[in-house]
Amino acid sequence: MNDLLVLANLLPGPRHGYALKKQASLVTGRGEMHNNLIYPLLRRFQEKSWITKRAAPGQRGQTRSMYTLTKKGKQELLRRLGQFSQKEAASENNFRLRVGLFDFLDPETRQRILSERDAWLTSRQERVARLSTALNAGRWGGEVLSFLAQQIRMERNWISRMKRIV
Repeated sequence: MNDLLVLANLLPGPRHGYALKKQASLVTGRGEMHNNLIYPLLRRFQEKSWITKRAAPGQRGQTRSMYTLTKKGKQELLRRLGQFSQKEAASENNFRLRVGLFDFLDPETRQRILSERDAWLTSRQERVARLSTALNAGRWGGEVLSFLAQQIRMERNWISRMKRIV
C-alpha cells in the first residue's frame, strides 16, 4: 500500500521526498514513513519510468530532489488502484485509500470495489454474530463483539450510500 500512497501523493504535482513522507503520515495516521522505505520506493519508481526526478533549490539554500508523476506512472497507479482482491478488501487502509481516490476511477471500478468490501464485511458480520452466540465472552468480551458488530453495520450503511451516488 505504501507504493500506492506515494504515487497518489504525486497526483497533484511535484513533491520532494520529505513532503511525501509527511503527507503519507497524515493520510495513514501512523508515524512518519522511514527514509529506508520512501527513497528506495522513489528509486524503483524512477527505474520503471513512473516518476521523474529533478534538482530544485530548497528553502535554506540546499538542493532538493523533486519528484513528478509521469503519464506512465499515473496509468500504473490507476491500474493498481483498480485491482482489489479479497486481501485488499479485508484491509481498511487499502479500501479507504481507494475510496479517497475514487475521483480518478471509473464508476464501474468504484462499484466493484464497494461490492468487494461489502462482501468481505458481510462475511465478517456473520463471523462476529456466530462468535456472539457461541461464546460466553463475558461482560467486556461482549462489549468488544457488540462494538465490532456496530462498526460493521455503520460501514455497510456508508458503502450502501456510496453505491447510490457512484
